[in-house]
Amino acid sequence: MLIKSDPSWVIKENQATPEGAYLNRRTLMKGLAGSIALGSVAQINMAGSAQEGRAPLASTHNDAYTLDRELTPEDVNLKYNNFYEFGSHKRISDNAEQNLKPRPWEVVIDGMVNKPITLDVDELISKVGGLEERLYRHRCVEAWSMTVPWIGFPVKKLVDLVDPLGSAKYLRMETFNDASMADGIASQPWYPWPYVEGITMAEAGNDLAFLAVGAYGKQIANSMGAPIRLHMPWKYGFKSIKSIVRFSFVEERPVSYWEEISDGREYGFWANVNPEVPHARWSQANETVLHTQERVPTLLYNGYGEQVADLYTGMENEKIFY
Repeated sequence: MLIKSDPSWVIKENQATPEGAYLNRRTLMKGLAGSIALGSVAQINMAGSAQEGRAPLASTHNDAYTLDRELTPEDVNLKYNNFYEFGSHKRISDNAEQNLKPRPWEVVIDGMVNKPITLDVDELISKVGGLEERLYRHRCVEAWSMTVPWIGFPVKKLVDLVDPLGSAKYLRMETFNDASMADGIASQPWYPWPYVEGITMAEAGNDLAFLAVGAYGKQIANSMGAPIRLHMPWKYGFKSIKSIVRFSFVEERPVSYWEEISDGREYGFWANVNPEVPHARWSQANETVLHTQERVPTLLYNGYGEQVADLYTGMENEKIFY
């Protein structure tokens, strides 16, 4: 067994929503991959960015991460998302698809580390070892939610790659800042580009913290944050920064993009999900599940409390929920 006792977000096998449609699609994609061996990420043709032409991505499904609701259909996930570099609305998918160039893609890992490194994203994927697939919830601060079959690796694998100094307290992340590729940057100069986010070293070391390079059995789509993005399933979605170009280990807490915009009044650094702490302009008690449009109660830490609540012990004076 992978775990001795099931976390709150894992349900019994006989209670799980059937995933047949998705698994059949995943099997088909594996067949299309031909001679690509499981885990041989470096051999996959990473060229091409068209959503319908994204290369199949080999991974091992991690059965420890399952869901209490059905997966959000891929077409819904591709079309309904925020990516302000391409516009401040939900209709950015075509713009991102046509203009974001996810290959080649240089990633810098620097700051307070013993082994700083700059490398191509595919080299990074190769260095961290085999990829895994995890089924995660996603809860937006706007009070809607979806579920995603992410493919990637735990953030702690990236941490181990560069051997941070003991004085490093935070992992700061930065999105690309290229107005020639993303017209939202040029047309919205009042925003504090580039998009910046940060997490504590303790959060980075939690097994749930995940760097996604794929979804739905394929390379991650441009609109979802190609070629590499963060996913923190117990936090509101804006915390999960997209299209990352730099990871920096720092001592001072980073000021995140939305924290800076709202001056901390509406969006804070921590961004942990709590149904009892409302946003300044709306309740967080419930959420709309995309695809079904069902309104359901929101769970503390988005249902992952058993795995992350201890990260915030003794922080009663911090606004850890927004």
